[in-house]
Formats: sequence, structure tokens, C-alpha cells
Amino acid sequence: MKLTYKIHENIKLRLQNLFKYLKRTLFGKMSEWSKKYANLPDRYIDRITERVFWKPPPGKPQFLPRKVVSRKKLYFSIHRPWTTNFCIDNWVKKHRKYVPIEPIKNWSFFRGDRVEILTGPDKGKQGIVQDIIQERNWIIVQGLNTKAIIRGKKKDFPGICMRVEQPLLVTRDVQLVDPFDLKGTAIEWRYTEEGNRVRVSCRTGRIIPIPISSKETVDYKTPELYIEQSKDTIESDVKELTFEGKLKTFEMDIMDKMGIKEDRKPKKYYWY
Repeated sequence: MKLTYKIHENIKLRLQNLFKYLKRTLFGKMSEWSKKYANLPDRYIDRITERVFWKPPPGKPQFLPRKVVSRKKLYFSIHRPWTTNFCIDNWVKKHRKYVPIEPIKNWSFFRGDRVEILTGPDKGKQGIVQDIIQERNWIIVQGLNTKAIIRGKKKDFPGICMRVEQPLLVTRDVQLVDPFDLKGTAIEWRYTEEGNRVRVSCRTGRIIPIPISSKETVDYKTPELYIEQSKDTIESDVKELTFEGKLKTFEMDIMDKMGIKEDRKPKKYYWY
């Protein structure tokens, strides 16, 4: 009985560690479609999402190396990591209720998709996907599922009422619209004869194409229409071959470039 109990305890600990690892890898960073529109590099997003308590200045060996403490469990909301509200949610507010999130293997909602709302006061209405928050399985539909927020309220000023779109859960609150009959439908991913992966309506069997606006970012509408700016890296510079790998040490490479020939005879030695 004791041996069986120990085996069960070991299995339980391994499952807990596996769940922590999956939680950290799946929900600890921004997903692909959440950061696509912002068009920011991953290294910048990783740098601003970590909270640095103390870091030695670069190029100062007299300072002791200290550990950079970063927060692994990030709280994602409608605020993006490069905004001030995200910093307040993660660094100022300490106590956060755990939110269980169902991982979705095949993400099926993109910017520009027409969806139908299934719950709430706007039930039955259709709208266009404006933003994606893949870390929470949310999408924001343009002009629907709004909430009234009063901004700038003072003693002598009543404030301005604004309607702000609230997120909708993709697994429960929305459904894609079939462009054939403009009705909501469930979809599944299939492959065409050419090998392309497409979304297919389960009701009509027709293909629901991914909109072109899903490729849009703050810098361009489509990658083909982007115009290079003065501070951009030119394509020819990226493709230029500046390093050629050789099976030589650093000293051998310098000697070849300077025309130095090795005339010294190595001393005999025995390794056994």
C-alpha cells in the first residue's frame, strides 16, 4: 500500500509540473495573432513584459552581476503589453483571481471576419472582428457588445459618455458567418486538392476564405504594398553574404589572411 501511495504521489507531482510548464509556455507570452497587427519585434515585447528590479549598467564590470527578476504569470486583458494599463494590471494590482483558459489548437477567427453574436443584448447581430486577444480566447467586434464609460467627470463637468467594445469568448459567444447565405455556422479545417488549408462551413460545405485584412498592420495594408523607408534595412543588405563558415580556428584564419605560413614542427606527445 505504501509503495502504491508513493507511485500515485510521484505521478501527481509530475502532472502538476507538466501543467505548470504548459501554462507558462501557452499563456505566459503573447500569441501570434494578438501581436500581428502591432508589428512589434518579439524581443521588444519580451523586454517590456518583464519587471526588472535591478540590473547592472552595461559595460561596468565593477558592479556585481544581479539577477533580473521577471514575472512569469502575466495577466492579459484588453490592454496590450506596450500600454500603461497593462503595467498597472500586472505590477500595481497584486491579487488576481485565477482565470481558467481553454487552449485552442486551431485558431479560426481573424481580423476582418464577419461573425454573429450568440449571447448578450446584441444577440443575433453580425459585425466585423476588430481586434484579437488570443491569450484569453477573446475577440472584439466593431460596434457591438459595448459598455458605456464616462470619461473626464469632475465636480463642474458631467463627463463624456463613450461606448467601448467589450471582448467576446470565441468558444461560446460568437460564430463565423457563412458568406454563401450570411448565417452563422460552425466550421472545420480541411485541405484542398492543392494542399491548402482552408476553413469550411459545416452546414453548406463551402469554403470561408481568410480575409485580406488579417495581414494588415499599423505599418501597411498588405506586405506587398509596403514602401521602404529611409530607416528600413534594404532587402539586398539582408541577403548579402558577409560570413563564410570555415573549419579553422581564429588564429589559422588570421594567418591565412596575413600570408603567414606555419613552419614550426609540433612536439611529439603520447596520450596513452
